[in-house]
Amino acid sequence: MRIVFMGTPEFAIPSLKALIANHQVTGVFCQPDKPVGRHQNKLQPPPVKVCAQEHGIPVFQPEKLRNGTALAVLKELDPELIVVAAYGRILPDEILALPPKGCVNIHSSLLPKYRGAAPINWAILNGEQETGVTIMHMASQLDAGDIILQQSTPIDPAETAAVLYDRLAELGGKMILEAAAQIEAGASARIPQDHEKATLAPMLSKALSPIDWSQSAQSIYNKARGLVPWPMASTDVISGEPMKIYSAQVVEKHLHDAAPGCVVSTAFGGIDIACGDGNVLRILELQPPGKKKMTAAAYLRGHPLQV
Repeated sequence: MRIVFMGTPEFAIPSLKALIANHQVTGVFCQPDKPVGRHQNKLQPPPVKVCAQEHGIPVFQPEKLRNGTALAVLKELDPELIVVAAYGRILPDEILALPPKGCVNIHSSLLPKYRGAAPINWAILNGEQETGVTIMHMASQLDAGDIILQQSTPIDPAETAAVLYDRLAELGGKMILEAAAQIEAGASARIPQDHEKATLAPMLSKALSPIDWSQSAQSIYNKARGLVPWPMASTDVISGEPMKIYSAQVVEKHLHDAAPGCVVSTAFGGIDIACGDGNVLRILELQPPGKKKMTAAAYLRGHPLQV
């Protein structure tokens, strides 16, 4: 089956590789290269572009999808099916209507929950115990199309968004082959979503980073896990400057006289900070401003704290 693939980050790579190995991928669309470095004077290609070029597949990086240029390219590529995985752009109706077998999306949540840009992060931020991948027929509305396949997976209590991201990427790569086979055979399911149960997973921002120590230890722990690798949870209660928190654990101490945000102990290889529910979050790995990531024990050796 002739397929055009649209995706940008690492999440899309397992799906692209699976389709290359089993179908005719005639072209790949991804976001434009991004400037990187201190002076923003170097361009870094998206992971999907690198993968496509390694396999000799033409790559297209339009700035816009609604000026007719992308549509003209797609007509030349003549796909039977368009597959989208974390592309980062909403497809206009004229593109959705182009391929005879339609457009499908690989989405990293159990739709209709967590429609939007950051479903993996928000599942962890909200303390979900499971998530999964949904393959769906695309519609004009964001992540609202009929479901073809859906598979759930438990979220480990210690799993970060970065680790879960990799697991769901691999799961999506396996599921898209099954969905493509159904579509090619004209037998793909169309299960309507219950739109009343839809929730949103908006884009992340640095405004989410600061920790509110009046929250429960578990909620703060979920934030520390859910914001890895960006924008990272941060706190200034240790040194007065914002520090990124890379790993932590909840310690049940039921403190009743410590104000939330107070450092209450450094005796167990970490930095124990009181939370709003009387429990403690033990910081295990952190990154001070302008420094590399380090263990809390290493930080304390150079910066002993008065408790």
